[in-house]
Amino acid sequence: MSEPHTLYKLIILYMLKKIDFSLTNSQISSFILEQGYTTYFTLQSSLSELTESGLIHQETIQNSSFYSITPEGEETIGFFENKISPSIREDIDHYLRENKMQLRDEVSVIADYYRNTAGEFAVRCQVKEKHSDLIDLTVTVPDEPQAKAICNQWQKKCQTIYEYIMKELLQ
Repeated sequence: MSEPHTLYKLIILYMLKKIDFSLTNSQISSFILEQGYTTYFTLQSSLSELTESGLIHQETIQNSSFYSITPEGEETIGFFENKISPSIREDIDHYLRENKMQLRDEVSVIADYYRNTAGEFAVRCQVKEKHSDLIDLTVTVPDEPQAKAICNQWQKKCQTIYEYIMKELLQ
């Protein structure tokens, strides 16, 4: 494995270690490509190799890949963090400090759907906070267009729906 390729993997591990939530492929790619550290294809190869080796975990939800660091990945970056130059670590730290809330908001609201055994569509809507679910709601609808519509609206309306449910249940 070439030294630069190892560096890209360490950058990914370092990013995932510094936060307490998953990052999407798009979020990781955005930072690394904007900094000009590597190309898109090399980055995707690094993500794939990290996943295959068990250093990061990948979860796919509605065409988005979410990555989180595994205990093995945390151990690995603990040993090799010093292989990342101080300037690159500072770039990552600065980026995460400046964008942490936006990054968290982007990955904390999730909606996905699937066809259930009755032939209908189950739509699972979630709001995550840290490593637990703030709300996890599954709604069954008769057709795919309705399932897609709910997924699309969940991002915009989850706060209002959560507040309504809590208000009604706590009265």
